[in-house]
Amino acid sequence: MNRQNKKIIILGGGTAGWITANLMATHWQDKGFEITLVESPDIGIIGVGEGSTPPLKGFMETIGVSEAEWMPECNATYKVGITFKDWSLKPGFTEYVHPFVAQPDQFTIPAFFHNSFLRRKGIDLEGHPDQFFLATEMIRQKLSPVAPENFPFEIAYGYHFDSGLLGQFLRRVAEQKGVRYKEATVAGAMLDAQGNIDHLKTTDGEVLKADLYVDSSGFRGNLIQQTLKVPFISCAESLFNDSAIVFPTEQEENFAPHTISKAMKYGWAWKIPLTNRNGNGYVYSSSFVDADKAETEIRAHLGLLDSDVETRQLKFKVGRVAQHWAKNCLAVGLSQGFIEPLEATALDMVQETVVRFIEAYNNGDYTDKYRDEFNNRISARFDAVRDYIVCHYRISSRRDTDYWIANSTNEKISQSLRSILQSWMAGKNITDELLNQNLDIYFPNVSWNCLLTGKGIYPDQQQLRPGSDLANKYKIEDIREFNRRCALNFGSHCEHLRMLQSI
Repeated sequence: MNRQNKKIIILGGGTAGWITANLMATHWQDKGFEITLVESPDIGIIGVGEGSTPPLKGFMETIGVSEAEWMPECNATYKVGITFKDWSLKPGFTEYVHPFVAQPDQFTIPAFFHNSFLRRKGIDLEGHPDQFFLATEMIRQKLSPVAPENFPFEIAYGYHFDSGLLGQFLRRVAEQKGVRYKEATVAGAMLDAQGNIDHLKTTDGEVLKADLYVDSSGFRGNLIQQTLKVPFISCAESLFNDSAIVFPTEQEENFAPHTISKAMKYGWAWKIPLTNRNGNGYVYSSSFVDADKAETEIRAHLGLLDSDVETRQLKFKVGRVAQHWAKNCLAVGLSQGFIEPLEATALDMVQETVVRFIEAYNNGDYTDKYRDEFNNRISARFDAVRDYIVCHYRISSRRDTDYWIANSTNEKISQSLRSILQSWMAGKNITDELLNQNLDIYFPNVSWNCLLTGKGIYPDQQQLRPGSDLANKYKIEDIREFNRRCALNFGSHCEHLRMLQSI
């Protein structure tokens, strides 16, 4: 693509499409690009991804949007971590928080690593992650993670939001940046002699032509999979879930800044707090339970067996495309792949894909010079996320249904994950294994430690023995007091949200 002719068409809106449009418009604002997003009025969006990881905060800052501008419009709340319930039946480890690590945690993480390492060696030390992180205290006290000016440490946090409203908001921001919006249904795409996408054709017979196409058409993958025939690599052998039931419930008066993930008989249920409601869902495997039985189970769990609240049934496929950038097409969002919503990684993957694409495109002088390097990088990220998610299921101690038995005995896992688990079970420092595999850049060492310790992957209590003074050098009481005093700097989560709404 030469520098004088830079037309981009993004096929599909939703959160992924509008994140892409905003990032491209922001990074290429003075490069002469003409960006158009084409969206069909006849095709809905999935619209249930209502949680994020901390990089979404950076995205908003990049496009110049403040929390006071977007959060009230999208019924958004804060998120400092994910609370996992009943994934383990091991006494003392039936619940834990996977925290977003804050700067104050750097003072307590050494104690966490020390205790968890020695407990695997059989020393009787406190090794539950909830004892060591500020996020757990903020969840317990239902505090906002926004630090006051006099608190000199950064607090990492993500958000919960109404994905439909967020897409609408990001559309307005993108249009202010010069992105064009076109409402049309694309009937097909035509290729040129070199196999590149030459143009799109709408149901009205209109021809839409660009130099670069972005496929944000969802699971359909209209361009990347259907037109360019890029293979889809399924990971259904290691991740069994393929269905979800979603529905809203009333919001409580005072709620904490976290997502709740509760293990169910055939999957897990989420609870996501928005300012106007709770988003609920049950992610399950249709190979082990039918939709009606799954809906009865989640309704019973929430005390809604006699309620007429309307539910929505969704199907999804887990895996990724073999190439995220093929010919003159970039796939983003569900068209490039999906590794189920357990750790809310979908939007992070969109951001990473678009930012790395812009970087590769710039460095290659708007050619495909670095396409292979880009594809390898994004695929490695997908695979690393997959393994972290698979680990949740593989190490669960639940055995109450055939679903959990199949998960916990599943040997169709990657060699990467197998090596991590073997290192952990052998009592080794898994930092070495993560660094050897270059995995720490995806889910860091502390996240892997929280996952494994939170589910109680330790010797049984009767196998533990007292430690020396050196082994007991960290006092849990001191760590609790440190986190309690750090938490004194933060106010109520809900009060902060009401303040944002009044600005």
